[in-house]
Order: sequence, then structure tokens, then C-alpha cells
Amino acid sequence: MFIPVDQFEDRNVTITIDKQEFQVPEGISVAAAILGHGGHADCRCSFVHGEKRAPFCFIGVCHECLVEIDGKPNQQACLVLVRDGMHIVKQQVKEG
Repeated sequence: MFIPVDQFEDRNVTITIDKQEFQVPEGISVAAAILGHGGHADCRCSFVHGEKRAPFCFIGVCHECLVEIDGKPNQQACLVLVRDGMHIVKQQVKEG
């Protein structure tokens, strides 16, 4: 799953993060794409107090990087590799 940066091929894929398209290297994680291309590093907001949360461990332990991917909520962005046409939505607290 981990690929040294200097070994990435020059292939990019197009993904959408919060309705904005980005070209990102094929083979990186969704979390890396959000950190490198998604503007702000946050992936979601805390359900308790609404604070912004961002990827922390990058190995699937902390669950701080939960996002919606292709309509499926609560996906760990650090464990999912980007693919062409992927739609990512940062999870926000629902006003109730």
C-alpha cells in the first residue's frame, strides 16, 4: 500500500473532493489526496463538539479520517486508494 514518492508513475486520476475536481497521482490514499489537494486538511467534524478532525495515524487505527466515498459514509480515507472518478465528501455535523 505504501509507495515511495519517487516511484509514482506520471499517471494522474481525476477525483472530486467536496464538488471540486482535482488531478492526483494514481496510487495515493484518499487521505493523502485530501491533505495535498483538498485545501484544508480536515476530513470531518467531531460529532460531539463540531471540531474539525484530520488524518492522524494513516494506518486505520484512529478513525479521524472518516469521509464519504461514492455515497458511502464513514470510510477511512487512509485505507482507500484513489481511483478515477471517485467522489469524496468531507463529513460534517448534521444540524438537527
